[in-house]
Amino acid sequence: MITGNDNHTRMPAEWETQGAVLLAWPHENTPWAPHLEEVQCNYLEIIRAILRFEPIILASPDKIQSQLIRRNITSKKLVLYEIPGNDTWARDFGPVTVFRDGKPTLTDFTFNGWGQKYQAQKDNMITCNLHKLGAFGKTKLESVGFVLEGGSIESDGCGTILTTSKCLLNPNRNRGLSKKRIEEKLETFLGAKRILWLEHGHLEGDDTDSHIDTLARFATENTIVHVSCDNTNDVHYRELKLMEKDLKSFRTASGRPYRLISLPWPDAKYDDAGNRLPATYANFLIMNDAVLVPTYRDKKDSAALKAVQDAFPDHKVIGINCLPLIRQHGSLHCVTMQIPKGVI
Repeated sequence: MITGNDNHTRMPAEWETQGAVLLAWPHENTPWAPHLEEVQCNYLEIIRAILRFEPIILASPDKIQSQLIRRNITSKKLVLYEIPGNDTWARDFGPVTVFRDGKPTLTDFTFNGWGQKYQAQKDNMITCNLHKLGAFGKTKLESVGFVLEGGSIESDGCGTILTTSKCLLNPNRNRGLSKKRIEEKLETFLGAKRILWLEHGHLEGDDTDSHIDTLARFATENTIVHVSCDNTNDVHYRELKLMEKDLKSFRTASGRPYRLISLPWPDAKYDDAGNRLPATYANFLIMNDAVLVPTYRDKKDSAALKAVQDAFPDHKVIGINCLPLIRQHGSLHCVTMQIPKGVI
């Protein structure tokens, strides 16, 4: 944990007012190809839900305006940019916005395909290419030679960063950097005053090395929403109980325990080959006046929506079936990246 910062840099919380949401359209040259029509329909549902509350920046290598029109998406709040990409995980290759002395700056961290597991050269250039095309107005872009994915960090907006040791300290990201040096990087780039490290927690089928947005999320400066497993026969049981112990040991900046809201554990989901998929209700997207929550046609869906509503009483909570998304090991939060108000 670090406890000092004088550089007037701040990473906003996700619930702060947003100007848009960034997505990348699934196409035939992505791993989505075998299930393309189904996943495109899933994206259209997400797009329609987001457009009810705020604009969308959509990156696609193809001209898809006519395709969107055919599917009754004609909103002027959706702006399309023709940009090549390897995949569609905007949370991890999209810009992380910080405020420096009150002014927004887009931080373009290096994206290496979650530790060089997948091709990512085109995805790593999407933020830069969007900036060149004017997608972010005149907001400054800073490219950083430090590997960091948006899904690996949570901010409370007041200087506390929540993350996992399994991801940020994995040598497949920034080999040779100690924990202390990585903390210094987060202090410099994100304005971190405190870093809370989860030492436990993982999902079977997750290939991000335990991104925090699959496990635990800030809902307020003093509230954390987290996945929980009470099935003693489930492979996740021990690890998630240890994660819960980690969370209970954390203290807010004022020294008090966090209010913890647990999310239910859905029944195991599998792909066609029998591999378990990382279904998690923690992968929700906070927007202006609404929270989109991934659901899985599971008997626990309604309880998950209720728990998120408890965490965000002033937001409209909307469930989106994300069974198609977890086939490629991610979910709703993973395919989106909020752009705070003031950037565009």
